[in-house]
Amino acid sequence: MPSFYDALRSSVEQIPGVIVSLLMCAGAFLALAIAAKGMKRAFADGKAAAEETRINAILSAIDQFTVTPALTLMAAAAGLAVRRFGLQMAEPGLWSAIGPVPTALTIVFVGDFLGYWRHRAQHSPWLWPAHAIHHSDTRLTWFSLERMHPVDRAGSMVDTIILATLGFPPWALGANVAVRHYYGYFIHADVPWTLGRLGWLMNSPAMHRWHHARDIEGSGSNFATVFSVFDRLFGTYYQPGPCDRPLGVREDMGRGAIGQYLYPLRVWLRLEPAPQATPATEVQSA
Repeated sequence: MPSFYDALRSSVEQIPGVIVSLLMCAGAFLALAIAAKGMKRAFADGKAAAEETRINAILSAIDQFTVTPALTLMAAAAGLAVRRFGLQMAEPGLWSAIGPVPTALTIVFVGDFLGYWRHRAQHSPWLWPAHAIHHSDTRLTWFSLERMHPVDRAGSMVDTIILATLGFPPWALGANVAVRHYYGYFIHADVPWTLGRLGWLMNSPAMHRWHHARDIEGSGSNFATVFSVFDRLFGTYYQPGPCDRPLGVREDMGRGAIGQYLYPLRVWLRLEPAPQATPATEVQSA
């Protein structure tokens, strides 16, 4: 099992690739914004989001040097425990037998089902102070996905651990993370797309924007990342059309990136009142 130093060194070595990936995403989503809104509006919205983007970039950089190495060790430890204690509920040979494409489709679907319920748990009163950091971005863009508290990031490990117990091979676990992560960028994009009929199956930027709306009926809905069918099935689907409501949260997160990192600790240590139940922290049926 690697040490924290090994995991940190790996994270540092990945930085050039991460930067290239983010720049490619920035170019792709700028092109989408121009296609959806026109060049003048796209650049104006990007300029308006500059401060929120700066906070996202700082939190993403901190994540790369601290949270990512820690989660790498957690993943290695979890995988070792699953194998050593025989916690797999399905034989790995099962997925080899059905082939890579069915395996990839299955793990993304099951992973999104697990992520749906984990996301609902993150909207519970005790976990909300950490998840509220992600919701505090008032100018939602694709890069808002990077605004994540370490507690939130660690919570996502639960999905992977459960998938590992189902016997999915390591490559499939990685594929699930990659697909759901990059689709997460897409649904956070600042474009008003509902995906039309495809929206009956897949989550859309418009659908997820309602999830980030502040103080209105839809903000306690739309918890899935990839498949809207889970929200439809469990009564949390809400999309009356493109969202034009204010985004963010009621809570005062504090100043800048560090203030956001410390906000959950201030709540949990009772240094400031716990957030009251709001549409952003209650699960509501559409």
